[in-house]
Amino acid sequence: MARSFLLRHAAAAAALVLGAASAQAQQITLKVHHFLPATSSAQLHLIGPWCDKINKESKDRLKCQIYPSMQLGGTPPQLIDQARDGVVDIIWTVPTYAAGRFTKSEVFELPFMAATAKTGSQALWTYVQKNAVDEFKGTHLLFMHVHDGALMHFRDKTPTKLEDLKGLKIRAATRINSQLIAALGATPVQMPLPGVADAMSKGVIDGASVPWEGTPAIKLQEIARYALDTAPGMPRIANTIFAFTMNQAKYDSLPADLKKVIDDNSGLATSAWAGEVAFDAVVAPHQKIARDAGEKIYFLPDAEYARWVKAAEQIDDEWVKTVSAKGANGKQLLEEARALVKQYTK
Repeated sequence: MARSFLLRHAAAAAALVLGAASAQAQQITLKVHHFLPATSSAQLHLIGPWCDKINKESKDRLKCQIYPSMQLGGTPPQLIDQARDGVVDIIWTVPTYAAGRFTKSEVFELPFMAATAKTGSQALWTYVQKNAVDEFKGTHLLFMHVHDGALMHFRDKTPTKLEDLKGLKIRAATRINSQLIAALGATPVQMPLPGVADAMSKGVIDGASVPWEGTPAIKLQEIARYALDTAPGMPRIANTIFAFTMNQAKYDSLPADLKKVIDDNSGLATSAWAGEVAFDAVVAPHQKIARDAGEKIYFLPDAEYARWVKAAEQIDDEWVKTVSAKGANGKQLLEEARALVKQYTK
């Protein structure tokens, strides 16, 4: 009898151990939501590879289910709340599509900040970790980045100097981008990237502020015949910040070894990778796509570039006032952001 009891007890204990091991090894699927098509450079070179890497390093225990083009509903400005509220597990988004909520972070959208996405992305991550994590409350930041820098694409206009922009309707990505376009003499029309091609083809806008990375995703090269850009190596006309962030409760629910997989693919080094691989690396090939489609690219000469920088100075001042009005030291934050760009510039 005693032997039978011991056998039953051992079997029950073994079943508990096996059940725990099975639960520990169970695959966790992470719902990843973003606003661009599955064919976009962001999914092909950034989101997809990141997901593949955590799947491999977790030995198939972490898996992404990617939902591009807002397939789970909502609009691009709502993505950050979807991550915060647990509607999805991870989002890739432009936080500043939700205007007025990320004022400290948006310092990296000020004109002429950084020359490359790798430099700007490292500076952005470091800055936000010190100064602006509170703006992402409810989510766990995995990495952040900027794009390769916005230039201006036009359908049938060929501006070469400030005076040529007067009266033109130009798409802006964010609040700061809108301010810049207005300061340059044009009329900003703010809209997310997916709406740009249709608006330009119908003449709703004359041009659009869009980075090279984003042009093939919306087939802008089929519409735009002229591009105005800063010369290679010069700080970019404008930029946009991006966040790849996870629902905090979902991250907290992961076992320690899977948290480590996520952590190993987060932070400064991953932000640098995002900027370099998904953005800097695609500039030349995407310029070739545009040229092959018939788009002419004009680079601002030094003297005209200096005029644009001068015209944009007021944007910095306005940002400092806005941030200071919310209780932060705007001047100090701007100086710190520019110092970080300089620190990471190589």
